[in-house]
Amino acid sequence: MKSPASLLLAAVLAASAVPLLAQQGAAPAAGASAPAPATPGPAAATPAPAAPAAVAAPSTVDVAQGEQRYAAVCAACHGADGNSGTPANPKLAQQHPEYIVKQLQEFKSGKRPSPIMQGFAAQLTEADMKNIAAFLGAKKFKAGFARDKELVALGEKIYRGGIQSRQVAACAGCHSPNGAGIPSQFPRVAGQHADYTASQLVAFRDGVRKNSPQMSQIANRLNDREIRAVSDYIAGLR
Repeated sequence: MKSPASLLLAAVLAASAVPLLAQQGAAPAAGASAPAPATPGPAAATPAPAAPAAVAAPSTVDVAQGEQRYAAVCAACHGADGNSGTPANPKLAQQHPEYIVKQLQEFKSGKRPSPIMQGFAAQLTEADMKNIAAFLGAKKFKAGFARDKELVALGEKIYRGGIQSRQVAACAGCHSPNGAGIPSQFPRVAGQHADYTASQLVAFRDGVRKNSPQMSQIANRLNDREIRAVSDYIAGLR
């Protein structure tokens, strides 16, 4: 039989072993391999937040709305597709949208006087103007043709070379050799009705139309015959 002193010593030893085992972890079961030591590595990264889904930029124009407004307000004079069948009314198909918006704004404000167009433009909001312009810009213009064989040579000379003796700049310099114009700056003129082009050049020359000082200066140096010639030549450009 063990003495009381031996029993007390065994109890003390057993009690001191418990925290030691807690620090080292439980011993592996018999026959089980010891776990491999952890391999040092980067700390577990916090998952990156998911990238937000791409959101399409809001469209600044609505071509479908533009078509509807155009049909209601403009088509009777300018044709269902922007190709006016009336020589006095301009073709608008394939015109630069920026130019159309500018003209509608100036009709509405009265800067470009026209009792008829001011009344129609007054019905349009800024969004309407942009939508209509986008619709027209996407339509294909129908080519025209020159009618006066005697004047077309003079018209070509003025359009491509100007009139140096009177400091008339060549039309092609701003409206391009084929009449396509330069977006945001100068309008498309190719294929435009000669009657309409001539009427606008006369309006610039006579001070009726004042929304382009540059065109007023050029037209002021042209006589009626030269205006008819260059207008007829422009009608045949494509």
